[in-house]
Amino acid sequence: MAVKNASRVGPKNPQVLILVGATGDLSRRKLLPGLFHLCASGFISGCRIIGVALDALDTEAFRKLARAALDQFSTRKMSESDWAAFAQTLTYVPLSAGAPALKTAVEAAEKSLGGDSRRVHYLSVPPKAALAAVHLLEEARLVEKSRIIMEKPFGTDLASAVALNAQLHEVFSEDQIFRIDHFLGKEAAQNILAFRFANGLFEPIWNRNFIDHVQIDVPETLDLGKRAGFYETVGAYRDMVVTHLFQILGFMAMEPPTALEPKPISEEKNKVFRSMLPLDPRHVVRGQFTGYRSEEGVDPESDTETFIALKCEIDNWRWAGVPFYLRTGKRLAEGQRIISIAFREPPKSMFPAGSGVGAQGPDHLTFDLADSSKVSLSFYGKRPGPGMRLDKLSLQFAMNETGWIGEVLEAYERLILDAMRGDHTLFTASAGQSLSAGFMGTEIDPPAHRAACLAPALRAGLARSEQVRGVSQT
Repeated sequence: MAVKNASRVGPKNPQVLILVGATGDLSRRKLLPGLFHLCASGFISGCRIIGVALDALDTEAFRKLARAALDQFSTRKMSESDWAAFAQTLTYVPLSAGAPALKTAVEAAEKSLGGDSRRVHYLSVPPKAALAAVHLLEEARLVEKSRIIMEKPFGTDLASAVALNAQLHEVFSEDQIFRIDHFLGKEAAQNILAFRFANGLFEPIWNRNFIDHVQIDVPETLDLGKRAGFYETVGAYRDMVVTHLFQILGFMAMEPPTALEPKPISEEKNKVFRSMLPLDPRHVVRGQFTGYRSEEGVDPESDTETFIALKCEIDNWRWAGVPFYLRTGKRLAEGQRIISIAFREPPKSMFPAGSGVGAQGPDHLTFDLADSSKVSLSFYGKRPGPGMRLDKLSLQFAMNETGWIGEVLEAYERLILDAMRGDHTLFTASAGQSLSAGFMGTEIDPPAHRAACLAPALRAGLARSEQVRGVSQT
């Protein structure tokens, strides 16, 4: 199962990963399968994983939980020999055992690795538990030689984000902190940079003169599972828009960085966030899937949105007047992760009536952020035969049609590996996180009488829902 040259892109030092929240949904679905692949493929030369959670388990029970997670959620084949080797890397410390037990487990793991190992703390916990986990690590004296990966949302508004950063910086320095957004770990998201800045075909037209509008759509078929209580405190806007969708927007809209390095990229994304106009509540649609208020942990009168569609604008020289439509929601009819760039149509048509020109909308460049990593460009072309009849055609590229698909890391795998290597390129820095958090406190409840006036492109996302009702009479 080893990947050729995997060790060349992995961390130089052995790694001890302390996984806080090790029995949770994210850990079982993504983190444990991802860590298994990184270890079995040779990306990490030496690794020990210490699970920490509230559950009263021992190491053997944790290994059984990990095996069940791999059987259920891993997308790759697993040999028994690879599993046996991975199982030996797993240890479990219940949270009730406290800091001394965790410190002892980490020291034992480091001793077994020998050499100069490094620590990575992954906090797969709700935001309200993040500081408690940080102080546990501090009490266990595990801050030195370590990096910490923080899950979103990072605060609930600008004030709480600034406060959380301040308290976090009392324990960890900024260069130790990795604020994760798994959307930025996807190959297709990174391909945006390649398409924009490596091709003379696209770079000159990436502006308001040639682009009519941009749509970023992330409808999800998944429901909330056991996360309803957490979701009730954040909603689709804080959970998805000001984290994932804004970060993708930053990649889409930023100016060319001086280098493909963490600081220059962060600087350009931050300029985008500073240039964003305040959201207009009249250009927001909020919805709620039927049955949400019956979920455990949800207020029966809740108006927390599980669907949101909004229009935002970037007030700078490149993007003035270009609307960005962002849509996302839970329990929708289909799941996608699409960025669609609509180009301006020609100012005048010479084609006869009925030719079909413009009938299927403007030309689009589309990035599919799913693991298949598709990119397509649509355009009008002549249908063979007499007369002038036009059809919408497309050029497409998909990663699974190349010989490279085996080299693709899933988003969490890529980002964990980058954190182990100390590479901040695809992570959110403190300044950028605070800028995007500033939008968390935005009043997004549109007046009911304005709902019917919303642009059709904004409301279109509602059609993807099986059962969505408005929570603001929208």
